[in-house]
Amino acid sequence: MSTWLIDSPRRLALDGDVFQLNVWLAHGKLRVVGTDGPARIETTKVGRKGVTVTLEDGVLSIRHGLKPGWRHWAGPFWWFLAGRRNYTADITVAVPPTAAASLTVVSGSIVASELRHGASVDVISGSITLMGLGGTVRAKTVSGSIEAMGVGGDLGMETVSGEIALAESSAERVFARTISGSVTCDLDNPFAHDVRIDTTSGSITVRVPEDADLDVSLGATSGRVTSAFPQVRGSGMPGTHSAAGRIGTGSGTLNAYAISGSVSLLARPAEDLGDEAP
Repeated sequence: MSTWLIDSPRRLALDGDVFQLNVWLAHGKLRVVGTDGPARIETTKVGRKGVTVTLEDGVLSIRHGLKPGWRHWAGPFWWFLAGRRNYTADITVAVPPTAAASLTVVSGSIVASELRHGASVDVISGSITLMGLGGTVRAKTVSGSIEAMGVGGDLGMETVSGEIALAESSAERVFARTISGSVTCDLDNPFAHDVRIDTTSGSITVRVPEDADLDVSLGATSGRVTSAFPQVRGSGMPGTHSAAGRIGTGSGTLNAYAISGSVSLLARPAEDLGDEAP
């Protein structure tokens, strides 16, 4: 096992294959990029206690040296007076696109891009940005936004307080949930077969290809429900806020529900999918 302590800004090139990346930071900014070549770490800012890096049997680990349960014994005053100065880091990590990743920042932000074999991304307070990921992708934050662009595979996103935005997604499965915040979901995969979106307080806007194959169910407890697809119609009953119908063969499902907020289903024109007219 190779071990390094990074306690000042530096660049570190690693010898050896990397199949798994594990990162745990108490505070800071983390950017992870899937790219060809050897794994590399660039640290532009680091706290007094430094960051420990280990590489063993293809597993690259980067973490602050805080013990489990530190939030309980340290307390908020310690954190704001000394914790941030001691345990902070701004790090960029380059690993092969085939590496899987488990990424956690307690307070700060994470940007992950071009990882094709899945990623688990967690932030307690801060934002998450995902670009060009594949495989099984899970993103969760308590207070902060989640943005995803060009993400495929199986995508799940959850936040307690914050907005969720998904654009140009080729994902086959999408799950998005927020307690307080809006959800915007733009799918460009006509073969998406399982899309589930819900929010307690906030609006939902979903755009799917006009040639999609989806069995659609939309609902809101308090709010309007609208659909750009004539096949997806409201129930017509007074006092209800729902719409349902089938687009294409209905081989997949789309369920969107808001307790307090509107739900809108939009159609993505075929030309937006990259088809050029002759």
